[in-house]
Amino acid sequence: MGANPRFILDESPARAAPTARGDGDGDLLDAYSSAVVAASERVGPAVVHVAVAQGPRAGGPETPRQGSGSGFVFTPDGFILTNSHVVHGARTIRVSLADGASHDADLVGDDPDTDVAVIRIGGHQLPTAALGSSRGLRVGQLAIAIGNPYGFQHTVTSGVVSALGRSLRSVTGRLIDDVIQTDAALNPGNSGGPLVNSRGEVIGVNTAIIPFAQGICFATAVDTAKWVVEQLLRFGRVRRGYIGVAGATMPLSRRAQRFHGLEAEAGVRVESIEPGGAAERAGMEPGDVIIGYDGESIAGVDELHRLLSAERIGKATQITLLRRSQKLDLPIRAAEMPARP
Repeated sequence: MGANPRFILDESPARAAPTARGDGDGDLLDAYSSAVVAASERVGPAVVHVAVAQGPRAGGPETPRQGSGSGFVFTPDGFILTNSHVVHGARTIRVSLADGASHDADLVGDDPDTDVAVIRIGGHQLPTAALGSSRGLRVGQLAIAIGNPYGFQHTVTSGVVSALGRSLRSVTGRLIDDVIQTDAALNPGNSGGPLVNSRGEVIGVNTAIIPFAQGICFATAVDTAKWVVEQLLRFGRVRRGYIGVAGATMPLSRRAQRFHGLEAEAGVRVESIEPGGAAERAGMEPGDVIIGYDGESIAGVDELHRLLSAERIGKATQITLLRRSQKLDLPIRAAEMPARP
């Protein structure tokens, strides 16, 4: 009776199994954490806070509206990538670096159609984020979103690439193609910051979050952003083709599809034509249905937008359309789209 009480759990050899399993989980967590920490430390110093003052709303008070977002330095002499919706129409732009320094910034150019903008501050030997490639991304790989929403210190969220090749409607109505979807939370003020991989290479520019979508957020793929940057540095804007029509996607009748041997089930109905534009010079009329351009099939407005690229500006080509029961090929030469105000 004087022996010490013995508990069954004290003698159970099963205690070793949970310990080993816990150690394994700890090793995995350490590896994951190490990747996130290393990428954050590599890229964080280049992530900036962007504060803007915009003009007053029409009929509103004279006090300028304030806005802010994030961005990141991608050249040592102060070129910064951010979102177009952060800086478009700004009267003044102020950039705060991770080390606390603050600079006035100039707008180099912005492209609302892809929600990408380039601004610049004075400086040299600034910390930079390396631009990677989005071409080889795979669903499930680590994605780290970094922002600087308050100008004090960067913030970090992590997740995985949950989908590739998404399309996102921009504020101009065009589709942003090749959008990366990730579950790395995009907090308010982090828009315009970099989405990076485990090596700390930028794979996208964080651009939007769907309200009430439980953490789904999007980034413009860095390959698209690099193309936009090249255009903005060369021309101050992205050059796109323009034929001078307002149109809407409409389904084609089965009779028209069979009669003309069309594979597409829809086309672009011409609602109106701009006087003096390429469409008017080509002889197009309201009510025509565009089904092809430069040898490519057109099944909607978005496909027509996609084909009106800079390479087709001034190029003599043909536009294919249905006019009542006729199928016509008209010669056309796209002009350059005017700069947006």
